[in-house]
Amino acid sequence: MIEVVTPGPYATVQDLGRPGHAHLGVPRSGAADAPSLRLANRLVGNAEGLAGIELTFGGARLRFLDGAWAALAGAPLAGTGMGAPFWVPPGGELRLGAPLWGLRTYLAVRGGIAVEAVLGSRSTDSLSGLGPEPLRAGTLLPVGPPEGVISVDLAPLPGPRPAVLRVLPGPRPAVLRVLPGPRDDWFVPEAMAELCGRAYTVTQDSNRVGVRLRGPRLERAKEGELPSEGMVAGAVQVPPSGQPIVFLADHPPTGGYPVIGVVRGADLPVLAQLRPGEEVRFTTRRDP
Repeated sequence: MIEVVTPGPYATVQDLGRPGHAHLGVPRSGAADAPSLRLANRLVGNAEGLAGIELTFGGARLRFLDGAWAALAGAPLAGTGMGAPFWVPPGGELRLGAPLWGLRTYLAVRGGIAVEAVLGSRSTDSLSGLGPEPLRAGTLLPVGPPEGVISVDLAPLPGPRPAVLRVLPGPRPAVLRVLPGPRDDWFVPEAMAELCGRAYTVTQDSNRVGVRLRGPRLERAKEGELPSEGMVAGAVQVPPSGQPIVFLADHPPTGGYPVIGVVRGADLPVLAQLRPGEEVRFTTRRDP
């Protein structure tokens, strides 16, 4: 078991989500930065899809009632080793600081976080309320047995442990590759050039549902709303304000505002790590 002493600003249990239920109105959810969760799981010998903890802005304190191997990936936390497994002894407390850059950090524990699954996933869905509640002080998280996981020898080596690199280089300026459509015909011809022509700023209203942006207003050629259409992660939806919203993991399955473009799936982890106040640009080029 792991006891949450302090969850930090916002922390949830996440795996790779619950695909295949959009026709029932259920979002996929899952880790916003899925490659980072996969990496953290691999580091402790887990299957990539096991549940871990998604930390937003770090700041958590976790008490391990039993000893366990753990690993961190994603936004690098100040004063914390990243990219290598480490042992937390029974009764040990893991104190995590704020990220040096980025927004979301993933903690994997060997055996995975074994909360009850809902519709085949242990993910917290902030939009529909499915899955476990966001973590709070006093939450007890069961850890599963390391059975059926990838076999990795994590036995501690004799002698002093090697130093872990603690300072990681920051990310490049964020550029998101976008595919035009499916409703770019609802906008004036120059709207896509406007989207890609200048930087947007991530607003404080962003969350796991979507990243809200402030910048050049995208003008419509048609008024009103569309009939509800299916939505995907990365869809750039434009409400009447003209300020784009880019959907993340907990996005609704349908929407009525036109989608001017869709961010490529490979760039969604970049989107998930954007902080409020940071700038981001769009491009229609294959290579930004």
